[in-house]
Amino acid sequence: MGLMSFFKGVGEKLFNKTEKEPEEKQPELKAQALLSHIQGLGLPFKKLVVKVQADTVTLEGEVAQQIDAEKIALAVGNVEGVAMVDNNLTVAEPTPEAQFHTVESGEFLSKIAKKYYGDANKYPVIFEANKPMLTHPDKIYPGQVLRIPALD
Repeated sequence: MGLMSFFKGVGEKLFNKTEKEPEEKQPELKAQALLSHIQGLGLPFKKLVVKVQADTVTLEGEVAQQIDAEKIALAVGNVEGVAMVDNNLTVAEPTPEAQFHTVESGEFLSKIAKKYYGDANKYPVIFEANKPMLTHPDKIYPGQVLRIPALD
């Protein structure tokens, strides 16, 4: 998948800005927090190494399917303080990548579905493609990056 851009100032708040740890420990703590976040969402992987350097996260390891690699990248990228994700995950069963959409102010899933599928009623496809990061179709925010899978 390679390098993906995200809005650094929006997203899930995982990092404690008042950490008492020395500066050199910060990347390790952030990497551990991101790995715990991925595990907490129940996203599957065979092997996963998360590395953090400033506001860039590098993902290495192996997943079974393309959807797993994409969801892990989005789960990490949609965290406040992350601006770039370098997704170097190896996919055991490669398939074509989904499209990605950055939510703009005033957008909702049905509007996004209309744009990509020509049918606003296809919004559940986008919702399902972004679970477990999305818990409700109305809970999206500007700057969030979403998977837009091809229709079957």
